[in-house]
Formats: sequence, structure tokens, C-alpha cells
Amino acid sequence: MTVREVGVLAIGAGPANLALAVAIEESGSPELADNTLLLEQSPDVKWQRDLLMPWARSQVSFLKDLVTLRNPSSRFTFLNFLHEQGRLDEFVNLGTFHPYRWEFSDYLQWVATSLERVRIQYGARAAQIDPVVDPDGSVTGWSVLLTDGDEIRCRDLVVGGGRDPRVPDVFAGLPADRLIHSGQYRTRIGEIAKDEPVRAVVVGGAQSAAEMFYALHENLPHSRVTMLVRSIGLQNYQTSKFVNERFFPSFVDEFYDSPAEVRAQVLDEMRLTNYAGLAPPFLDELYTMLYRQKALGPQRSEVRAMTEVVAARVEDGEVVLDLRDRMSGKTEPLRCDLVLLGTGYDPRKPALVRELAARVGIDEFSVSRAHRVELGESARGAVYLQGVNEETHGIADSLISVLAHRSRDILTDLLARHAVGAGRP
Repeated sequence: MTVREVGVLAIGAGPANLALAVAIEESGSPELADNTLLLEQSPDVKWQRDLLMPWARSQVSFLKDLVTLRNPSSRFTFLNFLHEQGRLDEFVNLGTFHPYRWEFSDYLQWVATSLERVRIQYGARAAQIDPVVDPDGSVTGWSVLLTDGDEIRCRDLVVGGGRDPRVPDVFAGLPADRLIHSGQYRTRIGEIAKDEPVRAVVVGGAQSAAEMFYALHENLPHSRVTMLVRSIGLQNYQTSKFVNERFFPSFVDEFYDSPAEVRAQVLDEMRLTNYAGLAPPFLDELYTMLYRQKALGPQRSEVRAMTEVVAARVEDGEVVLDLRDRMSGKTEPLRCDLVLLGTGYDPRKPALVRELAARVGIDEFSVSRAHRVELGESARGAVYLQGVNEETHGIADSLISVLAHRSRDILTDLLARHAVGAGRP
């Protein structure tokens, strides 16, 4: 076992922490950059690794990359990535603001390999985080134990690994080999023989569920696929330009300063902008696919709206889902081989963060405007949370829309705290 010390340790090398890494590199503080380390559990950087279908697009403009809205002249822009790859002319000719998801993922890996001072350690997974505490009880830093037994100590910790997958209780009793969450899709589907005649059921009515439903037709061409949607039917994202102003970084200040009950109402009203709909062009493609099947055959796909799963079990080697029709109230069984969940992610803070809070003695999270967990005036060590503060910072907090500005907010807070710390006797 080895023990190392760094100044800033960021868990996860996804878009959030990569944006922060770039901001730190461009901060003018080489000491801070040289003492910053990102941990990534995978062997490389991939964005939405298990939903990187070749036709899937980002729903956010490429101008909302890791840096452009903070520093348009940065060498880490998406446009500079395209320029270095020799694809800028062709991309401009596409006439779109929405790159393919694999292309944005490649951009993230390019950024990671282009960092000159901030380091990334791949194949490193955090197993446990403990506070380092002075005799007077104040937090001075953090000890992060990795799954391989190594320990890394830091003064400031940034958690940006995303939320935990949400598996509704009704499916909790199904064996793991019969259940696939969208966060595992490509890996798990790749383990099934392509000619297998699988009866698959996709649960959910948002983008990830619809993408799995669509992809199954190519990945398992002999499968029969049923999609279960609890609402009245698949819907478009809310894409009004007026509503989209609520994704401006400037709206974060207004949202953060609002009463908690107002923030909750706004989040509920903005649900259709992100969580309960599909990108309009993709929705049209889905409907067209089903139309062709009905007209030309074979009809191997079905979308069942107003339907909810009330029980799930394995019976005689088959998965049996008890489905309730919300219109008639009737319940009937559906037999299948595989259940795919497009049910999103647990709205709570990630388990790793909740466990850390318990060790620090925090019963309820309070997060500053700079995304720093409030630990009291005496704390010299800080922990920042990226992408999990929707209830205080707005619905855009989990998206790439505000990454550039959020990285500036965290960097400004880091530099200010380090300047104060340097002045202590």
C-alpha cells in the first residue's frame, strides 16, 4: 500500500471535473495545477460510455463545451479539437449545433490527454473517504482509500462521479442477469449473441429508455421489444427558447437565492426540459420506425403507454411482469427474457457522499453557491460537489450547460481559500 499527498483530488474524470481541470490549468497558478489529481475508475475517458450509439447526438450545443462560455479563446474548445482532428470544415458543413455523442466523447478524451500539469490516474476507484481531523475537531483534509488498497490524502476534495443508478423497488428481486440499467447498456448487450431471439422489455419514457428501445433493433435483430411508458405517451423535450433561458449560468444565482419551496416548484415545472422527454428529431425517427413496421412488417416492436409495472418475478425460467393499465385498472402478466431500465438515477446524493457525510457528522447537506459543502468556519479542508446540487443550483446542475461557469465558481473559491490559508501563521 502506498500513501500519497496532493492539494486537490477530484473523483471522476467526466465532463465536470475535466472542465475544472482545464480551469485550474488556465488559472495562472502552476502550483495549484501541479498539485491537482483526477481519479478515473475506467482505463480511459468516455462520455455516457454505455450509450455511445453511433447515431446518438448530444442534446446540448457544442458551444456549451468545457470552456467556451468561460474562455472562448482557450485552446481546449470543441472547435479547436475539431480543427486539430482535421474535421472542422466537415462539421461546419453539417449545419448543426448538436455533435454526435461519440464525437463529444472523443473531445473529452482529447482534453484529458492535452492537460499539461493536472494529472489523471486511470483504473483508480475510490472505496472510502474519511476526514482528516485536528485535535480540536476541525477538518483539515481528506483521506481517500482506493479499491487497490492505496491511499491518497488531500486538502480539497471534488466529487464529480455522478449519481447512482436508480432501480425501482419493484425490480429489486429480479436476478442481475435479467436486468440492465441504461448505464450498463452497451457492455451488457454486447455479451448476448446477436442472433439470440430475446424478448426484451424497456421501462421508461425518456431519452435513455428510447435510445435502448431503438438500439435493440440493431444490436439484437431477432429480438421482440416492448416499451412500457407510464405517461400518456412519449413526449418531446420542452425546447422553447424562453424556457431555455433557465439554463443560462446567470439563472443559477437567481435560483440559489430563492426560497426552498419556490426552487422545488421551478424544478417540477422544468421536468419536461430534461427528464421526461425526448429530443424532437429522435422522437420522429422512433415513430417512423414503428410506422414502417406496421406497414411493411415484421412488427416486432410495441410502445405501451399508460402502463405501469406493479410486480416482477422469475417464473419457470421467464421474467414475469405484472402490468397495470392505468386507463382500465386491469392487471395482466407479460412474459419476457430481459428487462432494461431507463429509469434514471437516484435523486439523493451519491452513496459515497452520504457515507462521507456520516463520517463527518453531517445530518443535512448545506452547499454554498460555489458548490462547497458547509463544514464550519474552522475547516481548512473542503469538499465540493459537482452535478448533484439541483435542489439548490437548478436543473442545469446535472448537465453540461453550466460546466464552464461552474468550474470558474469552484476555482475562484479554491484560490480564495488557498490565499487565506497561505496567510495563516
